[in-house]
Amino acid sequence: MLFQQPGESPYDLRFSCLGFPTRISWSFWLIAVVLGYDLARLVDRLFGVGSPGVLPLLMIWSGCILVSILIHELGHTVAFRRYGIESSILLYHFGGLAIPYGTRRGGGREARLNHRQELIIAAAGPAFQIGSAVLLTLVVWWAGYRVSAYGLMPGPLAEVGERLAGAELDGAALFAIVNFFVLPSIMWGLLNLIPVLPLDGGRIAQSLIGLGGGNPLQAYWLGVVASAVVAVYAFQSGQNFLGIFFVWMGIDNYQAAQSGGGWR
Repeated sequence: MLFQQPGESPYDLRFSCLGFPTRISWSFWLIAVVLGYDLARLVDRLFGVGSPGVLPLLMIWSGCILVSILIHELGHTVAFRRYGIESSILLYHFGGLAIPYGTRRGGGREARLNHRQELIIAAAGPAFQIGSAVLLTLVVWWAGYRVSAYGLMPGPLAEVGERLAGAELDGAALFAIVNFFVLPSIMWGLLNLIPVLPLDGGRIAQSLIGLGGGNPLQAYWLGVVASAVVAVYAFQSGQNFLGIFFVWMGIDNYQAAQSGGGWR
């Protein structure tokens, strides 16, 4: 399966994040470097002799994307806990997962979530992630500076960046920290809201269909259609990796629909 959890490895990093058991797979760092290499080179060229170099910038990118995705998964885990369920965090090559493993007070009984609660849990991740980027953007703007990352985003978001005008951030490191956090936090958060399972948007759509008394299979067919639309857009705009990603997810949703997959 595309989003299957990776097996444990001695190279994984394990710690507790605000009381939630957290594991970072070695594959997370590999994909972080692949995704951030071109951006690191761009910032390196932008600052020239004032740049610390591509490798340090890649390290900043990896740290920023780590914090961004951790915030996303903390949104899910905090929401799980709100409904009496404990969960752990896994960061791996496809981003992150909040994995429920038991009730908060024990007792051996699994908590049963209704569709409204599932919707809130699914939405909490993108809300935390995008909200953190918006907060940092406003702090930077209040200080008289601007976040250049909005210029790399689609039209409406780029216009937001133009409205929040200000001076360029001083220093390559500070520029990288701010922009390397805001860019993936907003784009990753919005990407997750696309109604394709197992993305958060797919789970939100699944919950809304359940609240409306619909058939669970409708969420998978919606995922097939949404995947096709995004894949076509991605290929037409030259984002081949994104296109392949959504083709793969569309196939997963189609197979689940064909096999009569239920709520998950």
